Amino acid sequence: MQQRRAIKYKGKSSLRILIKPALICILVFIIIKLKTHKSKIEISAMDTFYISHGSPTLSIDDSLEARHFLKAWKDKTFSEKPKAILVISGHWETDVPTVNTVEKHDTIHDFYGFPKEMYKLKYPAPGAPELAKKVKDLLTGAGFKHVKEDKKRGLDHGAWVPLMLMYPEANIPVCQLSVQLNKDGTHHYNMGKALAPLREEGVLIFGSGSAVHNLRVLQFGSDAIPTWASEFDTWLKDSLLEGRYEDVNHYEDKAPHAKMAHPWPDHFYPLHVAMGAAGANSKAELIHHSWQLGTLSYASYRFKTAS
Repeated sequence: MQQRRAIKYKGKSSLRILIKPALICILVFIIIKLKTHKSKIEISAMDTFYISHGSPTLSIDDSLEARHFLKAWKDKTFSEKPKAILVISGHWETDVPTVNTVEKHDTIHDFYGFPKEMYKLKYPAPGAPELAKKVKDLLTGAGFKHVKEDKKRGLDHGAWVPLMLMYPEANIPVCQLSVQLNKDGTHHYNMGKALAPLREEGVLIFGSGSAVHNLRVLQFGSDAIPTWASEFDTWLKDSLLEGRYEDVNHYEDKAPHAKMAHPWPDHFYPLHVAMGAAGANSKAELIHHSWQLGTLSYASYRFKTAS
């Protein structure tokens, strides 16, 4: 009997010896999995973009290089499908940051004297009221005291023209955020910083404007690029690619011909939001470059977020 008890006791000890390493292995495996999962979440954070949409004729004019660039968006530029899209358009100006909270978008044809077929175009994308609420909460949490909601506004052409080329199915929820002409580049950069967490939730943030945008001196019948336009465009490219974001925030003082390139900042401020949302350590990449009528630059940028 004593011998049997001794054998039984020895068996339990052996079992304990085997179980402990097994438990340790399981714990190590779980820790590695958790770290890998966290790493995947960080890697999957969306990049941000600044898209130059130029003229409304981008919606129908196949001679424009920028149109073909946007039509190939999913195949050549950004294959990942976003859960929702936040657009900051130069065509929505308000005194304070404002988001639209509609369930389904009307298509706003906010241009005049263009071909009739353009006024028949529709982009019936679903709204993103839940995203709009998150945008509002993030901005107010970052110190923007007054953030409004617009429960009626649809998508202006700064949003729907590029979107109809990038995502023609119109099946991704879209929210639009306004710009403030009574503020500066730093204000819009800080708006972007506040919105950065949305990237980790599968939200594509892009600003829609024009890298050079002077409608007063359009050069009809000529492909020549004025020196002032070229020099500003080059300065912007160099500043972004070299990570000189503070210079871009203060472009009025830092850039050559700033007032000629942007008599009004409406089409430039969306860049600052996209830049801020990507983070100070992001890397800018020029993803498209073309011109129309001499003074409309379609230079577009991707901001790759730091891992």
